[in-house]
Amino acid sequence: MDREESSAFCHAVWDVLVPARAAYLAAVSPHYDEVFWDVAQHVERAGSLGKRDIAALVVWKRLSAPTRWVTALMSLPDSQVRAVTGQAVASVQDLTLSRGEAAQAGRSAISELPGFVRGDALASAILTSAAPTRMAVYDQRVQRAIDLLGLTLTDRPGRYGRYMDLLDTLLKHSGGRADGWTPRDVDTALYWAGKNPEGRGSQIAEDHSERTPG
Repeated sequence: MDREESSAFCHAVWDVLVPARAAYLAAVSPHYDEVFWDVAQHVERAGSLGKRDIAALVVWKRLSAPTRWVTALMSLPDSQVRAVTGQAVASVQDLTLSRGEAAQAGRSAISELPGFVRGDALASAILTSAAPTRMAVYDQRVQRAIDLLGLTLTDRPGRYGRYMDLLDTLLKHSGGRADGWTPRDVDTALYWAGKNPEGRGSQIAEDHSERTPG
């Protein structure tokens, strides 16, 4: 795509994200994220997450807990969990790294814990609790919206870092429509668009593929 087409594509993406964010705020209770912010405050004070913090985020993300990784995680001493999460916290808060680099470093660090080798949903929640205005949450609905919008994010290794790079790019090309937005605001817009697809995203993807050679 040339610059004009790229600008039009980004404009079309934001045509979806802006109302999706508004719909999310209208539909979701303002109290829903209280657990998340409580964990974020704990992380700010302690510089790490313990097993109790991770358990709270499992509930916040509405994930299933009766799995082997939970048993393995809970069998570790809390000091060991905090040692790993402390390294991840330091990584995502490292301002000498780009957002994507910090995200990837944090994701790599947390992969040492049971259950965090694959999948980015809970890992991204942990990393976002450590840097709420810098990181963002990823899940299957976010991925669905990314696909519907004709954006690219594959599941090859390093996905979380590339996800943060993608959000960075979107924010930089919002044309002022996302002024004041954080990556977390973008992820909630993507989440809502992926949860409630209405065809607009699919049309954008079709138009984008028609303009893209090969």
